Amino acid sequence: MDFTPSPKVRELQAKLTAFMEEYIYPAEPEVEKEIAASGNPHHHPQIIEDLKKRARAQGLWNLFLPDKTYGAGLTNLEYAPLAEIMGRSFIAPQVFNCSAPDTGNMEILAEFGTPEQKKQWLEPLLAGEIRSCFSMTEPDVASSDPTNLQTRAVRDGDEYVINGRKWFTSNALHPLCRIAIVMAVTDPEAPPHRRATMILVPTDTPGFEIVRAVPVFDHIGGGGHAEVRYNNVRVPVTNRLGEEGSGFAIAQARLGPGRIHHCMRSIGGAERALELMCQRAAQRYAFGSRLIDKQTIQNWIAESRMQIDMARLLVLYAAWKMDTLGKKEARQEISMIKVVAANCFVDVVDRAIQVFGAMGVTNDTPLARMWAHARTLRIVDGPDEVHKMVIARREIRRWVPEAW
Repeated sequence: MDFTPSPKVRELQAKLTAFMEEYIYPAEPEVEKEIAASGNPHHHPQIIEDLKKRARAQGLWNLFLPDKTYGAGLTNLEYAPLAEIMGRSFIAPQVFNCSAPDTGNMEILAEFGTPEQKKQWLEPLLAGEIRSCFSMTEPDVASSDPTNLQTRAVRDGDEYVINGRKWFTSNALHPLCRIAIVMAVTDPEAPPHRRATMILVPTDTPGFEIVRAVPVFDHIGGGGHAEVRYNNVRVPVTNRLGEEGSGFAIAQARLGPGRIHHCMRSIGGAERALELMCQRAAQRYAFGSRLIDKQTIQNWIAESRMQIDMARLLVLYAAWKMDTLGKKEARQEISMIKVVAANCFVDVVDRAIQVFGAMGVTNDTPLARMWAHARTLRIVDGPDEVHKMVIARREIRRWVPEAW
């Protein structure tokens, strides 16, 4: 296997890095100021739309989609170093139209959507004209096991009638969010993995009720993590994604690439945190010498570098395996990087905060926000413990095939 970036990827890396330096990093404080001045934590700053136009004009657009019909035609391995660059900033992924949950939603629309669904929803998502949300997690069940889901979609002639309660429907509060992909039980008597179906629900459908923005580490901004009630929501059967009962399989198809994208971006976030740590330690004096001269700080820097490089190599290997053998064959590696990359990100940011001292927990640096985001990634798309369980089970089956 060869992880050397192709000439095309090296060119995109250079363009992305230059764009980040010239536009993204300077825009970060401006975005925060505009949101604060609006008085609305879900305000969508105009500067983001302006940067989206600039990024699209430079060809830095929809880089995540391997399908050349819709995206850049890059493999997972080619996309990895580009996603890493985007992961250095909280605004970059949306500027390049490569942000969650839209990326996963676009992927399953491209793979499972009908021509009509693609025309109505995929095309405006690809153009960055609208945003979307993904509505699977529920507050009343352990959603790390999606076979527990209780939201129902009952067939009534040519319509589905949806009733239920979801939360962490991320991005539902974004002003441009127009479509939700809902996972609902259509046949409670079917085998566990054939009970649920994915259904497209426009957010202006009667009965689609946003109850609240769920605060995450006391933060409710951006597209939010909404609690949503579905109160007799009626949508045409033609809004179904794939076959009835295929919701679990589609979710797995969506979450595989989604997980690796999170991991790719986590590497970039960890790299930025390490840079900030080194710069701060080189400038700050305490007890007669620079922080960077202290052995403890040097240990933190060394540990961070080792963690990041190990995590990156494992991410690249998982991406390579997805490209060469397919998502199903790379399930073990995807689970492993999901745990490794998230913990690497948390650890490196935590050390950087410690080096900054009290300033590290304020909003004067990006570290506090980075830590809050990094910590959620140990739960998002499956908690560490579930991934470790499936990693162990797959490993045990190699030696004890009859174990499960």
